[in-house]
Amino acid sequence: MPDVTDSCIFCDIVAGRAPAEIVLSEDDCVAFLDTRPLQPGHCLLVPRPHHETLADLPGALLVPLFGAAQRLSLAVERAMDAAGSFVAINNKVSQSVPHLHVHVVPRRPKDGLRGFFWPRGRYSAGEAEETGARIRSALRRVGAGPAR
Repeated sequence: MPDVTDSCIFCDIVAGRAPAEIVLSEDDCVAFLDTRPLQPGHCLLVPRPHHETLADLPGALLVPLFGAAQRLSLAVERAMDAAGSFVAINNKVSQSVPHLHVHVVPRRPKDGLRGFFWPRGRYSAGEAEETGARIRSALRRVGAGPAR
């Protein structure tokens, strides 16, 4: 599996060739705001090297990726004043981009998200940057370094 591919938007984001609101940048993984969030603060966490599914992920990346997912879920909850979070991975089915990604979505009671058929929204002007700044700030408080 190549480190990056020329046809993967997530590889482009990791390489800095495509814009994204980066909230976490570490040696092995990058997290950024989903451009079509289920809720404000919805992040996608990806391994830097291109791996399509969880089954493709080398064992050496499990701890770095899921350690980052753990910190990111806590940071998203704090930054977005959420009661909890939804953390999920789609493998192949419903995987809109064939690059492994972990969804971290802030949750609140009665937030309107039911089952897996959730409406998607968009960020207004400036809202993605503000939300990204809040999550980066919360990540620093939970022990992750700032985004590069």
